[in-house]
Amino acid sequence: MRTLKDAKIGEKVTVARLGGQGALKRRIMDMGITKGAEILVRKVAPLGDPIEVNLRGYALSVRKSEAEQVFLQD
Repeated sequence: MRTLKDAKIGEKVTVARLGGQGALKRRIMDMGITKGAEILVRKVAPLGDPIEVNLRGYALSVRKSEAEQVFLQD
C-alpha cells in the first residue's frame, strides 16, 4: 500500500488509514491527518524531508518518518 511519502508533487490523495502507535499516531491525528482526509502534496525538500502538504485549508510540513505512517487509498 502506498504511503504519503510515495506521493508525487501536485498529487491529491486520500488517507485510507494511519499506522504507528501511541504518541506518534496521536501526533499525526492532532495535525489533522485522519482517515478520509484529502491531502495535496505541495513541495518536497531536496533530500525528501520534510514534505509540505495542504489539508483542511492550511499548509503543513510533515517529516518523512511521519509520512511513512499515512497510508493512502489507491
